[in-house]
Amino acid sequence: MAAADSSTTTAANANQNPDQFSGTEQKKIIIENNCGEKLVGLLHETGSKGIVIVCHGYQCTKDHSLIVDLAFALEKQGISAFRFDFSGNGESEGSFQFANYHKEADDLHEVVRHFTKANRLVSAIIGHSKGGDVVLLYASLHRDVQTVVNVSGRYSLDRGLEQRLGDNYLERAKRDGYIDVKSKTGEVLFRVTEDNLMERLNTNMHEAGLKIDKDCRVLTVHGSADDIIPVEDASEFDKIIKNHEVRIIEGANHVFSRHRNELVSAVLPFVKDGIRSDGKQ
Repeated sequence: MAAADSSTTTAANANQNPDQFSGTEQKKIIIENNCGEKLVGLLHETGSKGIVIVCHGYQCTKDHSLIVDLAFALEKQGISAFRFDFSGNGESEGSFQFANYHKEADDLHEVVRHFTKANRLVSAIIGHSKGGDVVLLYASLHRDVQTVVNVSGRYSLDRGLEQRLGDNYLERAKRDGYIDVKSKTGEVLFRVTEDNLMERLNTNMHEAGLKIDKDCRVLTVHGSADDIIPVEDASEFDKIIKNHEVRIIEGANHVFSRHRNELVSAVLPFVKDGIRSDGKQ
């Protein structure tokens, strides 16, 4: 179930540099997920039949500069792009939940279904960080998108938890039923329940990678100086995904702060090659 309102914005009033972009209006679209929550997104409409969906990462939104830059880069090439907030993030309904990989893959499925029902072709899905895992997980579950781009996704989901949750996190979660993640001032930022933690630990990206169909083209882009998710994770994905390319961008951090042009230069040709092979753009 989906509905679109009439809200539009442009590059200029979205606080972007208008010289970079075509000035195509962005249309706010609201799509209902299978929990009845409204997902809010912005469509960069160029008139192309094909659409590329761009997915944000952990505790992030559709308005993160990396997501916005990718969407505008696609728009500039005449390719429609849709960036949206997963449930519990940004403008979308629902409460923020730690982990939630499968629910976010379900959110993405409803977005794909919305555009398919509108007689549009989802040409590619792109995800950054946690969103990279979500698009790979999606490809392992569905066969309706043939071009997938994983930007800085994590291969081993048991890694990084101690840094975020503290020592003995699993024992503490099992004992108390939850862990409160606090700011430096002691404010509770969010609660990680035992179920949240187990969902992450039980989401196996190795198995997901093996299940991705050989006809699905996958690109992994990672920065060599990523201090959030190690660059070695890109190599691990390369060992298991059948139809896979890897691009390592030297010196780039997790969000490609000073290497955004290199990121765009890696992603765009791959997406455009997929559109040409489809012959349906």
